[in-house]
Amino acid sequence: MEIRQLQYFLAVAEEEGFGRAAERLGIVQSAVSQQVRRLERELGVPLFGRSTRGTRLSAAGERLLPQARAVLDAADRLRRTAAAVAAGTDGILRLGTVQTPDGRLDAVLARLAARAPALRVRLRQAPPAERLEALRSGGLDAALLRAAADAPGLTVTPVWRDALHVALPADHPLAAEPSLRLAGLARLPLRRAAPDRNPGFHALLTGACRAAGVDPPPGEPFTTLRETLAEIGTSGTASWTVFYDVNGLPELPGVAVRPLAGVTVTTSLVTPPGPPAPALRHLLAAFGRPGGG
Repeated sequence: MEIRQLQYFLAVAEEEGFGRAAERLGIVQSAVSQQVRRLERELGVPLFGRSTRGTRLSAAGERLLPQARAVLDAADRLRRTAAAVAAGTDGILRLGTVQTPDGRLDAVLARLAARAPALRVRLRQAPPAERLEALRSGGLDAALLRAAADAPGLTVTPVWRDALHVALPADHPLAAEPSLRLAGLARLPLRRAAPDRNPGFHALLTGACRAAGVDPPPGEPFTTLRETLAEIGTSGTASWTVFYDVNGLPELPGVAVRPLAGVTVTTSLVTPPGPPAPALRHLLAAFGRPGGG
């Protein structure tokens, strides 16, 4: 069964004649008659009663006409939806996310919804390496990533920049400073995560230390922010760590948190290479970045 056969069936029924249906469809009458006969053979019932007085629906045709209309309506909805998906205003956009402290991602998603109300966004939280792997394998359409300097083969578009913060013992002399620089922290053991846990941020911090001409001695490994800060405040051995704000600046006894001057972390939207797909253009526009449409 073909869609055009149902279209011809509907046209003949509404025009009450093969000739008028052919005129409406802009084709020859023989083509209409041939396709309707094929449809009748496939369905196994006559759809029309043909006589010298004209063409009328048979009982079977009268029963099947509403269903033919429903199929054609469904096909039309399918075409419209497919066109909207192709234009990026409908469909599903799979986005790997990061935590943000100030609702900025919610604001981006609200702007995206205003541009493409039928576009559904599926958010996925995963470690940075998993986000990149999912993007390369097609499991994600885009991913937000902090310090995404090393993303070979992908397009990296910066979308916002965040300050970094230092946590150190509250009784350390440096805690009296309103902000800190890496040069002043050079002799204190630095607690940081292994490179494979967050390669981009590890590389950012390593590069910043190198640019500042410092190489802090390694401290105990960074585990979670809460656990690491608790150890900094209670271990009795001075150490420090660097972090970015995701849920508001923490407050723990014995720990001072100060801004790190001269170093920031950039969050980027990472996408497949080449021109962005229509849905991604809408997302880029919601971020206020070039390439959005």
